[in-house]
Amino acid sequence: MRYQHRFTVKAPLADVAKFHSRSASMGAITPPPILVRVHSAPGILQEGDRMDFTMWLGPMPVRWLAQIEQTTPNSFVDRQLRGPFASWVHKHTFEPIDPATTAVIDEVNAALHPNWFWKLVGVGMWLGLPILFAYRGWKTRRMLEQSGKRALQNATP
Repeated sequence: MRYQHRFTVKAPLADVAKFHSRSASMGAITPPPILVRVHSAPGILQEGDRMDFTMWLGPMPVRWLAQIEQTTPNSFVDRQLRGPFASWVHKHTFEPIDPATTAVIDEVNAALHPNWFWKLVGVGMWLGLPILFAYRGWKTRRMLEQSGKRALQNATP
């Protein structure tokens, strides 16, 4: 299965990449009613780092262990090592449109778990990806564009 989502944000590429490298950003851009609890992860994610977290889908906890791979200044991959899918590879790519605007491209390749329960959970999660990534795009734009405006206001005498 393959899913791709693209949005633009009025922020420089370096700011967008830095935002996405923070482990706390995942919870900040995840839509309610999903709650994310990070059990362990470095503050800034780098090549080889692991992020252990639980996503609460309503009353159901889904534990996930992801590894960060293939990091470049413009992209990184998070690969599920343990979780609800047989495999999950999420590539985050950041492309400069101009010095002040960046495109964010999310590409997910996944396979459903063979266990019937996790297969059902995976199908539900997969069907929710358009809503999840639309919210993430909106929230990322909101957070980065507002922080950019504040920084500009603070720099103006």
